[in-house]
Amino acid sequence: MAGGIECGAHTDIGQRDVNEDRFVCASPCFVVADGMGGHAAGDVASGLAAEALQQLAGRGDLTVADVSAAIERANAAIVAASQADITLAGMGTTLCGLVSVTVGGEDHWMVFNVGDSRLYRLADGMLAQVTVDHSEAEEMVERGRISRRQARSYSRRHIVTRALGIEPVPTVDSWLFPPQQGERFVLCSDGLSGELDDEVIAAIANSLSDPAEAARGLVDAAIAAGGSDNVTVVVVDSALREAGVDETTVPRPPATSGAAGG
Repeated sequence: MAGGIECGAHTDIGQRDVNEDRFVCASPCFVVADGMGGHAAGDVASGLAAEALQQLAGRGDLTVADVSAAIERANAAIVAASQADITLAGMGTTLCGLVSVTVGGEDHWMVFNVGDSRLYRLADGMLAQVTVDHSEAEEMVERGRISRRQARSYSRRHIVTRALGIEPVPTVDSWLFPPQQGERFVLCSDGLSGELDDEVIAAIANSLSDPAEAARGLVDAAIAAGGSDNVTVVVVDSALREAGVDETTVPRPPATSGAAGG
């Protein structure tokens, strides 16, 4: 499957002085990282994470263990850099990814995230958020303190509760499921989800067939809606969109697990 995957990506600095988002758009690995920790440190952290995952690009034999090891290398690189340079102390980054892996001899998608960068799955015209934000806003929603709609304007919605850049390695949520014909994935930093409702994201992702155009369209819409933060989007289509594989293949319900334990 990895050889036929198509992707497109776009990023914009928004109203910030520095773009601290980084991405990987290189089959079979697709990643969005949103750095934090100051004017320069966030840029360094997200860059180190992207560099570690970029090493998976071009491989057709990846396993869950390979991806987990890459995440661990990313975290170790960030921790080492922050310890070596006091100006980088406390830096960290979110990490959200989609990788084609082999499980039991069959192709599977591996989705993972730490922080509040998201992955959406679009199938049969319907958009669903696969990942779960690690943020104060999400925790407030889960506790019933605020509604999902109120979370969009919650004063501490940008505070993440989990990120790469600490020891031991933070728990990274992960999901495994087989590919399905006609599906599309949208990975994004919170600069997109913070500006656009899911309904708008779905409409744009459905209307533009080319993944590069869809990524640009989503970013442009977020900037037009305010663009208060960096905005990064990676859109991924597998060859299954046109391959005519068995249509009875459907994803298993996602099950959260630790891709990297802490």
